[in-house]
Amino acid sequence: MIFEQIQEAVQFIRTQTDFKPDFGIILGTGLGGLVDEIEIKHSIAYKEIPHFPESTVESHQGRLIFGYLAHKPIVAMAGRFHYYEGYTMKQVTFPIRVLKFLGIQKLLISNVSGSTNANMYAGDLVFIKDHINLQPEHPLRGVNDERLGPRFPDMLKTYDREMIDHALQIAGDNNIRAHEGVYVGLQGPSLETPAEYQYLHRIGGDVVGMSTVPEVIVARHMSLPVFVVSVVSNHCYPPEIIRETTLEAVIELARVAEPKMRLVVKELLGRVS
Repeated sequence: MIFEQIQEAVQFIRTQTDFKPDFGIILGTGLGGLVDEIEIKHSIAYKEIPHFPESTVESHQGRLIFGYLAHKPIVAMAGRFHYYEGYTMKQVTFPIRVLKFLGIQKLLISNVSGSTNANMYAGDLVFIKDHINLQPEHPLRGVNDERLGPRFPDMLKTYDREMIDHALQIAGDNNIRAHEGVYVGLQGPSLETPAEYQYLHRIGGDVVGMSTVPEVIVARHMSLPVFVVSVVSNHCYPPEIIRETTLEAVIELARVAEPKMRLVVKELLGRVS
């Protein structure tokens, strides 16, 4: 069923554009400004694409954008989907499968996160090297379709080492505070309690958020190399430094930090093939 839905979505998109992207990019909360850097060739609203969900998050545009970034052909998701919006994990990750069948060779994902590492501050970039999945539903649960990937995908080399190394070098060359880190995926939409931040720190998490992990798992299922950059929006460890935050504050912090993320992503695209 899902395979047929993917084909229907891809066939519709192909009636709108014959653009062939090599890279897929997911633009997370507050990071949609990267669209301004894209030489746009075509744009399709999610609501027009068969079987695509529609984002309910105010800061997400809800469009699939085709064009060039750093002279590389890309397709960007201007807005993503979250489990907390009420979608199933298969709905959340459906667009990743469509991007794969559109021909992308690598997937770049951006998000904002809270830091559970005392040395990772608001505004820092974190290049994700691993994750801890604490979300309540798995995107591969149910009957497996071997046309999409194996029943039990191995997760050892989920995050592309070459792209992480390039990103660290780019950040260093441009005096951008950046780290490697472990991302913990939670359901949301409430932010974490001080006790939860303490717990996430103790189990090895560096940053925490409400997205990304389902998309990464599905990308890995389809043998799609993944790079994830997270912008730290609030510093949540140790517990005594935690302050109340709002979505508006997160979006503003992401907006201020976005030029750093843009620079890294653009230069990274220029270095990889």
